[in-house]
Formats: sequence, structure tokens, C-alpha cells
Amino acid sequence: MTAQNSATRDRSVAVSSGSNGAQGAGPTAGAGTARSGTLLAALGVVAFSLTFPATAWGLEGFGPWSLVAVRSVLAALVAGGALLALRIPVPARAHWSGLAVVGGGVVLGFPMLTTLALQTSTTSHAAVVVGLLPLTTAALSALRTGARPSRAFWLAALAGAAVVIAFTVQQSGGALSTGDLYLFGALLVCAAGYTEGGRLARVMPGWQVIGWALVLCLPLAVPAAAVALAFEPVHLTAHSVAGLLWVAVGSQFLGLVVWYRGMAEIGVSKASQLQLAQPLLTLVWSVALLGEHLSPAAPLAAVGVLVCIAVTQRART
Repeated sequence: MTAQNSATRDRSVAVSSGSNGAQGAGPTAGAGTARSGTLLAALGVVAFSLTFPATAWGLEGFGPWSLVAVRSVLAALVAGGALLALRIPVPARAHWSGLAVVGGGVVLGFPMLTTLALQTSTTSHAAVVVGLLPLTTAALSALRTGARPSRAFWLAALAGAAVVIAFTVQQSGGALSTGDLYLFGALLVCAAGYTEGGRLARVMPGWQVIGWALVLCLPLAVPAAAVALAFEPVHLTAHSVAGLLWVAVGSQFLGLVVWYRGMAEIGVSKASQLQLAQPLLTLVWSVALLGEHLSPAAPLAAVGVLVCIAVTQRART
């Protein structure tokens, strides 16, 4: 019943938005909806900020292919169990292509590419490169939906991206790591998944979007996990198990549940700019959990990024 009520509420939001599409929750959205949407999206960012440190922990006991495949299987079992328990009907045929994009982007593509990158890159370096994700998501959203964010929005988004790039170059001594190709590919596939997921979250609850995307990927994830586990050695430790559980349940499912719901309420463009804070949060976790060195430039970058976030959240989109 709760899921059905949520679905009805989401559909009403989509209707009231009209031509705004993924730009926002529409002119009739109240301040309470904006606040709740921002809070939900922010919770998603916090969950995502722990992904790289958790992946680094997971790689202590699993190979990269095993880690990604097993996390997808575990997340799909959790999501599928929830869908089955609540007797959620199968989505309409028109939504499956979008769910396939979500699955390819955020369930398989982004985890695989970033996990491969973390074999040669530190979590702090990977975090700041992936900090370009908000701008990439906003650009793909505009192309996909025909949205027209304001000039102030784009200037603030570009400024935030510039801060991230400058911080990346400063951290790496002017040279990019060999894992950056993986990371740039991860940016594109994840932005596509976020954009399509945000669109779908306006017609069905966000947790169902990622839930069905995970289930859709299960036929690929199960054989991939079996093959990977047969060829990659596994050394179970407290860190590797905790890392696997977090990326499977926290990042892959729960984080995306609140993230897509937040995007449905405040729009893809605004929600994506909250992710400018994600690399800086990841830096904090990398120091606290992994013992990595935090550059003195991090506080300055944090202030610059937070200012850009404030501007994008106030700019008309």
C-alpha cells in the first residue's frame, strides 16, 4: 500500500511538472518538498562518498571482477526481496529501456570502471576526478530532456568543476594517473544512469527504479560472479567483508533509493550539484578509514565547492 501511494504521488508530481521534465519539481512544488528532496539527495551523496573507501577495503580480499559481480548479486537479492515482499507490479514495457540504461550505468558500468581504477589510483585521487560527475550529469540531462538551466546555474557548475580539476592537478603533481581513463569512462556511464534514473523516478518510486535495474542485471551478475570467483583468489577479512556489504547494500541500493527520490523532488540538475561535495567527503573518509594523507589544499577546495553548491541550489533551473 505504501509503495502504491508513493507511486501515485510521484505520478502526480510528473503531471504537475509538465514541460519542466527533469529540470525540477515544477513551479507548484512547495518549500517542504524542496527541503525533503534536498535532504534525501544529500543522504545519497553521503552514502556514495563512502563507496571508494569501501571498495578499497573490498579489494583487500576480493579481485576487482569478483567484487563488482558479487556486490551486484547481493544488492539485487535485497532489492528483489523487497519488490517481491511488497508485491510490486512489473514496470510497463516502455520503462525497461530506461531501466537498462540505469543498470548499465550505475549497477555495472560505474562500479566496474571505478574498481579497476582503484587498483592503480588512490581513493582521494579517484574521488576528485569523479567530482566532475555533477557537471557531466547536468549536461547529459539537458541534452536528454531539453532542459535549459539558467546562466547562473551553468557558471556556478563550471566553477565547481574548475575547483575540482584544479584540486585534482594539484594533488597529482600535474600528471594524471593511469586509472583516469577508467574514471572518465565511469563519469559518462554514471551520468547517463543518473539522468535516466531521475527521469524514471518521476513516474515510479526511486527505490523501485534501482530495484528493477538491479534485478534486470541479475542474469549477467550471477554467471559473472561464478566465473570471477573461480579465477580470482578470495581472502576474507573484516575489512573486505565490511567493504563488500557497504558497496552492495549501502551504495548500490539504499544510497540510490534516497538519491533517485531526491532527484524526483528537486530535479536532476540541482540534485547533481550536491555531488560536488562528494569528493571532499570521500577525502575525509580516506583519511579516517584508510590513513591516506590529506593535502592542505583540501579545506580551500571544500570552501570553493560549497559556495558553488549554494549558488546552484539558488539558481533557477
